Amino acid sequence: MAEAERPQTYLITPADFDADVFPDHLARVLDGAEVACLRMALATKDEDRLARAADALREICHARDVALVVENHVLLVERLGLDGVHLTDGARSVRKVRKDLGADAIVGAFCGTTRHEGMSAGEAGADYVAFGPVGETPLFDGSRAELELFTWWSEMIEVPIVAEGALTAALVETLYPHTDFFGIGEEIWTAEDPLKAIQALLAPMR
Repeated sequence: MAEAERPQTYLITPADFDADVFPDHLARVLDGAEVACLRMALATKDEDRLARAADALREICHARDVALVVENHVLLVERLGLDGVHLTDGARSVRKVRKDLGADAIVGAFCGTTRHEGMSAGEAGADYVAFGPVGETPLFDGSRAELELFTWWSEMIEVPIVAEGALTAALVETLYPHTDFFGIGEEIWTAEDPLKAIQALLAPMR
């Protein structure tokens, strides 16, 4: 990615949210910040809850020309009128999902900290590859997607990449010349004012 290009914002929902409250928070963020895509990353496997959430989020997103993808639930993409799916198992199912959903659907893959997994996902037809966490977190196994991975990828590979997981303003400043998207979720949703939080997080790009 050329250094003159500014990374786009890729929002990620909380794993659980109040369907009566969260849509208003989301709408305010989308109206105040430039966002390319929203990932519905609910932990629940309750189809009714997922459908209700998708209905509320789809209306808000599509009214603002923001793509909406769901995490892992491939069969819900067409059923709920979503734009695509974000797969969390690396490259494993990308090829099959691409075939099932067709060329127009968004298919993304989270590949952790593994360059090889990311390359395999790209070759299998992923529209983007996400690497992370980029910041320090007690979750997962403690490994991080380091700056070197992003600098190498941005110079060598054309498939767009997402930097996500425990982002800070300092990390944004370091990574923005080398990534296509910043995946932002808990960094802002746990704040009292999510819009102010995302503006502060992305301030180094101004």
